Amino acid sequence: MKRASGPVLAAIAAGSLTAPLAGHATEGALGRPVAGTSVSSNVAVIPDQPVWIANLQQLYMDGSISGGRQVPIGGRTTLGVDAKIAFTLATLMKVWDTGPGAWNFASSFTLPYVWTSVHANAGVTAGGASFSRGISDRASNLYDIYFSPIIAGFHFSQNSHMALSFNVWAPTGQYDKNALANPSLNNWTFVPQAAFTHVMPQYGLEFNGVAAFQFYTRNSATDYQNAPLFTLDVMGLKKFGAWGTGIVMGTVQQLGNDTGPTADRLNGFRGHDFTIGPIVTYDTKLGGKAPLSFSVRWVPTVTSKNRLDSTATVLATATLVF
Repeated sequence: MKRASGPVLAAIAAGSLTAPLAGHATEGALGRPVAGTSVSSNVAVIPDQPVWIANLQQLYMDGSISGGRQVPIGGRTTLGVDAKIAFTLATLMKVWDTGPGAWNFASSFTLPYVWTSVHANAGVTAGGASFSRGISDRASNLYDIYFSPIIAGFHFSQNSHMALSFNVWAPTGQYDKNALANPSLNNWTFVPQAAFTHVMPQYGLEFNGVAAFQFYTRNSATDYQNAPLFTLDVMGLKKFGAWGTGIVMGTVQQLGNDTGPTADRLNGFRGHDFTIGPIVTYDTKLGGKAPLSFSVRWVPTVTSKNRLDSTATVLATATLVF
């Protein structure tokens, strides 16, 4: 069975290394995932060659929840929230030497860095009167690390592929429950994920999808338990030689209510969102040998509840196979 090689490997890497990008917890109206960012070209194809794949991602998101809604952040609730988030994620993947066959395997590790600025209104009572006061905070530091101990790729045919993975976010970043902006969510997050790719080379078409569940441990500093999330991102891509253009759609659905003293006061703070936007890709070779790919997408929020609403969510990636 003939499988991916050459320039296609760069596109494969861009998909295989796309982590569920993170910001604030459901506790801060976002959670680990950003809808529309976990799917890429050839996302489900694991090469049958023992290669290393390096990937660099830059995510920018500027989102808000209106001041009429209470939002749980740290050990407090705020009246609305405005957040700007910039993530830089460096990922290294090892594709293991498992030889030809229907199954191939890989592992990956991601080191993320985050810059975030948060502004919100806090309720204040003085002299028997209640009013709101604006508060702001910034943070910039290494974020929680992300790793995939095992990624298993299965090839149904030359054009249809599936990848199964078990991924983990570890609470390695600094966390202060009294801060609005934190470079950590202060919980472990476990992410079983399934991806699918189907290619129609005769038409230059490609279809990709990624579905995942996210299970959070309790934030011990605030006694806040995020409910599990379901995420689904899909993409249709049309290739024009080295270039490609397409549409990305994504959704995050919260499965149940959050729990804990703060969540209970907000009736579980259950949320969901949906995003859609364009993507452009470009594949080439570094030095005429090493496959290199680039992509940029814009996935604004179409609808959301109890999650950050953003018209400025942009993700750029660069991937090298060696």
